[in-house]
Amino acid sequence: MYTSRIAGFYKLGVDERAKIVKELAGLTDDELNLLKTSKIGLSIADRMIENVIGTLELPLGIATNFLINGKDYLIPMAIEEPSVVAAASNAARMCREGGGLHAFSAEPLMISQIQLVGVTSPHTAAVKVLQNKDEILRIANEKDPVLNSLGGGAKDLEVRVVQSPVGPMVVTHLIVDVKDAMGANVVNTMAEAVAPFIENLTGGKVLLRIVSNLADKRLVRVWTKVPKDVVGGAEVVDGIVYAWALAASDPYRAATHNKGIMNGVVAVGLATGQDIRALEAGAHAYAARFGRYAALSTWEKDEEGDLIGYLEMPMAVGVVGGATRVNPIAKISLKILGVKTAKELAEVMGSVGLAQNLAALRALVSEGIQKGHMKLHARQIAISVGAQGEEVDKVVSEMIRDGIIRIDRAKEILSRLRTGY
Repeated sequence: MYTSRIAGFYKLGVDERAKIVKELAGLTDDELNLLKTSKIGLSIADRMIENVIGTLELPLGIATNFLINGKDYLIPMAIEEPSVVAAASNAARMCREGGGLHAFSAEPLMISQIQLVGVTSPHTAAVKVLQNKDEILRIANEKDPVLNSLGGGAKDLEVRVVQSPVGPMVVTHLIVDVKDAMGANVVNTMAEAVAPFIENLTGGKVLLRIVSNLADKRLVRVWTKVPKDVVGGAEVVDGIVYAWALAASDPYRAATHNKGIMNGVVAVGLATGQDIRALEAGAHAYAARFGRYAALSTWEKDEEGDLIGYLEMPMAVGVVGGATRVNPIAKISLKILGVKTAKELAEVMGSVGLAQNLAALRALVSEGIQKGHMKLHARQIAISVGAQGEEVDKVVSEMIRDGIIRIDRAKEILSRLRTGY
């Protein structure tokens, strides 16, 4: 029976972990070998971006214990920061005790903005655009008959008169159901197609025709219940609620609070070939949608004293097109996840974001964030000074014992180990 609850997974060696994932995800020998080499290859890289001279690797880990909408998931996460994967796994275990994470997402609607300037009466121009909505949608949908055949395509218009430092402008939002794609390319193409018609209709000039990364029609919502005895008791529950309250009230704290959420979201996004800059931009813009930057998540205590968490944020992701089509590691990561649609991927990524947020808040109000980071940070320092194999563990153990996690101390310990003094 497939389960993501794998006790002691972190204690296993790399090969043992890989074997478990191979069996659970149904990976082939070739796919497993590709994961172990972690190379996308220069020939592929040279076709992904310009002026390629090499590739940059990130560790690819697996977060365990995730139960989302009653389904088990192994979560691939690509990230350089220590403790993130472990923290996500531990938080998912706590959420699991309360029934897991529950997620639901809106339809995959993306917005493309068409900026119209140079009109004498902006509101009259806006009315003309709205009156010709059906024709504009028809022109847009001619650009992608395949998307239309799948039930997607341009579905609606919104028109806004925006007051700017250089005067009023009319901004049309073309709203497109992009199905299982992230959607930037298709909505941009449709915006280009309708621009001449809008110009002829209004007498103005169209300038920008571009996707908006504030994908506020493509939201994911996640909630979870964590029993108080699982999270660490009533005092920890109260501490997490107080910590959230500061993030809800203070942008200085909210920035770090939301960064913790994005640790999880971006790590899964990197593993699966998503546009993480778009995800970051959308999340932070949404956090400031009421004119003040605030927390994306909410934490409260229910009648029994258990912890309730809720997250709402834009999640424009895809399982077709983009890097997911050409990056073999992204394809394997999607296979490990087992997601079939962009909506399912959005729900998984939102769930990881909320779990990551829980892990960070719990650490902050209990043992403190540094204690969780210390051992992994010490490992990085030990490796950076040249420690290898068992030397790494010995250097780490001594630095933690002494409470001195520094490069000079690591060098001193390593030198002593190698010289026998």
